[in-house]
Amino acid sequence: MPKTLFYVKIRFVTFSKGTGNNNLPMWIYVVLAILIIAALSAAVIYHDTHSFVVRNYEISTDKIEGDYTFVLLSDLHGYVFGNNNDKLLEAIRATDPDAILCAGDMFTAHRIKGRIQYEAGLSLLSRLAADYPVYMGNGNHEHKIKAFKGEFGNLFDRYRSMLNRAGVRTLENDSLDIEDKNIRISGLDLGYEYFRKVVKKQMEPGTINRLLGSSDKKAFQVLIAHNPIYFPEYSDWGADLTVSGHVHGGIIRLPLVGGVISPAIALFPKYDGGKFERNGKYMILSRGLGTHSIHVRMFNPGEVCVIKICGR
Repeated sequence: MPKTLFYVKIRFVTFSKGTGNNNLPMWIYVVLAILIIAALSAAVIYHDTHSFVVRNYEISTDKIEGDYTFVLLSDLHGYVFGNNNDKLLEAIRATDPDAILCAGDMFTAHRIKGRIQYEAGLSLLSRLAADYPVYMGNGNHEHKIKAFKGEFGNLFDRYRSMLNRAGVRTLENDSLDIEDKNIRISGLDLGYEYFRKVVKKQMEPGTINRLLGSSDKKAFQVLIAHNPIYFPEYSDWGADLTVSGHVHGGIIRLPLVGGVISPAIALFPKYDGGKFERNGKYMILSRGLGTHSIHVRMFNPGEVCVIKICGR
């Protein structure tokens, strides 16, 4: 098949007060430029809200022998990639992980057509649990249906029960050990007040100890904590690796700037996505997979994080 070459011929026009036959009013060119930019922006937003990428991260430690690979998922918000999330499952399986970490918000705690649409996240985690250990912590949307029983009844209990029956290990201010690898995984379930908008709630000293107990200093301590804004407190508690989500990568990402806005309505959040380090402790912050309320992602496709723990 012959190749077709596409090209754009650009003609520079000198504008003057005259009204020659070859000149158009300046405002027409301005309007055309705005329309082109709007169309390109719409195309990027559509692409990024309907696609995801796989990003790889590495962390070294002398607390485990050999390597161990986690896949981190967060903020699916009921999205589906391919039939029943088959594209997402295929991408995860291709990374050959040892276990799956889920940092919450697998659905949106808003009624759509009169009900909470939790099935996509439940199905994805259940299918993964058939092949891998899956460890899940709550996000603010899971916590919302848990905390407001007057509005949601026993939905959270039923949702958690279905996850547990599928083999998902749900961690709500609880911990478990991967003993043969000297890895401890803890799930922090913060109150809804720690997700309020505009004004950050200060975390009082000892809060994490009160909820979770002490960290395991001898093991490689993993902490699933949905809100990344408290990374200093997580690292001080003793988390060698914190995995978080919530910020959706800053929704719109700009070159050299990063994420533009967080769900807390904070501009240019410090923690927007990627790998962060503090005093030898690390956080991998997922940019999430879906959206809610305002369905916008720009220069910011969904993300599956592959975290390789490199041991001695």
